[in-house]
Amino acid sequence: MSNSSTETYLFKKALKELKDKKGKGTELISLYIPKGKRISDVSQHLREEISQSANIKSKTTKKNVQSAIEVILQRLKLLKEPLEKGVIIFAGMIPRGGPGTEKMETYVLEPPEPVKTYIYRCDSQFYTEPLEDFMADKDIYGVILVDRNEATIGIVKGNSISIVKRLTSGVPGKFKAGGQSARRLERLIDDAAHHFMVRIGEYSNEIFLPLLEEKKLSGLLLGGPGNTKNEFAEKGYLHHQLKQKIIETFDLCYTEESGVRELLDKASTLLRDLDLMKEKEVVQRFFKELVKEDGGLAVYGEKEVMKYLEMGAVDTLIITEGINTSRITIKCNNCEYVEEKTVKNEDILKLEEILKTKTCPHCEGALYIDSEEDIIEFYARLCDESNSTLKIISTDTEEGHQILKAFKGVCAIVRYRVD
Repeated sequence: MSNSSTETYLFKKALKELKDKKGKGTELISLYIPKGKRISDVSQHLREEISQSANIKSKTTKKNVQSAIEVILQRLKLLKEPLEKGVIIFAGMIPRGGPGTEKMETYVLEPPEPVKTYIYRCDSQFYTEPLEDFMADKDIYGVILVDRNEATIGIVKGNSISIVKRLTSGVPGKFKAGGQSARRLERLIDDAAHHFMVRIGEYSNEIFLPLLEEKKLSGLLLGGPGNTKNEFAEKGYLHHQLKQKIIETFDLCYTEESGVRELLDKASTLLRDLDLMKEKEVVQRFFKELVKEDGGLAVYGEKEVMKYLEMGAVDTLIITEGINTSRITIKCNNCEYVEEKTVKNEDILKLEEILKTKTCPHCEGALYIDSEEDIIEFYARLCDESNSTLKIISTDTEEGHQILKAFKGVCAIVRYRVD
């Protein structure tokens, strides 16, 4: 499954699962091995840790720590050198219920980018902070929308938009007056507008300079109605380093959240590589097909999508992250009966109980769950087999939310229609 969005999804899923794991004592081991480190050196260190663990007072904790280290040592023997990106291993006894229900769990992860530091940690939960750093979006764009009355400062990060600050100026609008009072009022308005620009600049510097220092800010997009945005950019309200990061300015109708969306639409060619744009593009392609006569090349619904996948007729499969289901294989313990179905993750235990009361439709033997696979892994496998593109989209976006609500999170653009 070489699809990078699939790898990212699986990595996120593993991270979430690992964060939820809790040990009974300080007996869960997290091991981060950096790129290029010799496995023999790591094994030597772990054998020293086994000797050290002999000092642990609790017999159970001592036994569990030593077992976890032994499991990791066995896993290290399977690794091939040199480690291109390094490797991350988690191992430990995880309670399934009350006392005595602990079971050894081991996770071996290939990181999405090289591990830089060697870490060995023994604790009551797995150490996942470095994993979260791997998942942090590298491409962050700042958005500043400005006119004389209001301003919006936001961040576009991966596939989500967050509004960080909304400002209003209190600068008066147009007025009817003549003579000196008109000129005085005009000066007051210009003064108020200047102070408002200063405020916008201060907040923008406060929000974006730290991102710039961390080398996370890919660029700034400036927008708004009229000439105010150009004045803001040219008259030194923004820190000079941030001014250099302005990619382009855009004429917009709005300066609130709808203005951010308007700006992103106008900037789409510039930001084509941003996840948000890629998602938007593929979902819009699907909707364009959907509104054509006879539904064009758009299909949806699990049965329909599966039919086209099995025929190798899917061009692009679209799945939302929030789908939260698994593909379950049910077998009979007596004959060769097999049934596959998609089940919500929270209903798997319920299905196990229901199967205890049912029998095989062929021979009346007992039914059991033979395997379960995350639905996105299942679809990724089918896409690999049929040379289809898989797009996993976030439900943080309007488009992703629409796909989840209207099509239960699964739809596709096909190569051709079949009656």
